[in-house]
Amino acid sequence: MELWDVYTKDREKTGKTMERGAAFEEGAYHNVVHICVFGSDGRMLIQQRQPFKEGWPNMWDLSVGGSALAGEDPQAAAARELNEELGMKYDFTGIRPRLTVNFSHGFDDYFLITEDVDPATLHLQYEEVQDARWATREEILQMIRDRTFIPYYPSLIELLFDARFKYGATQKTEG
Repeated sequence: MELWDVYTKDREKTGKTMERGAAFEEGAYHNVVHICVFGSDGRMLIQQRQPFKEGWPNMWDLSVGGSALAGEDPQAAAARELNEELGMKYDFTGIRPRLTVNFSHGFDDYFLITEDVDPATLHLQYEEVQDARWATREEILQMIRDRTFIPYYPSLIELLFDARFKYGATQKTEG
């Protein structure tokens, strides 16, 4: 049984928990983390979901994603999910999500990290991941058009690639 902390719309913990799959009470929200692993060459590590995985079976996705468990902050959830799904260890201490996107029942925190790894050396979690490989921005956008990648907004994919070295919504200009 997986338990999640329940938050208010202002992202304050309520002190309550809920079981994964249970109906959300009015005003209840939870935290989801996504980790986008970029290589030094600018490509993103992507994963293919298992055919028996509920929600988007066989589709390609960002490097890692999952819900924070009760008692976890986003950094602990990101480290756990990265290790569980791909067998990668990474210390997220002191690292803030690069961006947060609100959705109907929660908050999607996106961590963007750079790690050169050989996909053949990853330990893929059988229950969730069937394959992993590197992909360029253009390849991911084409996969979204081809409906082989989870249908994220193309502008989100663009932002993830553009924001991987910077925090904030404006570009630094010379002068």
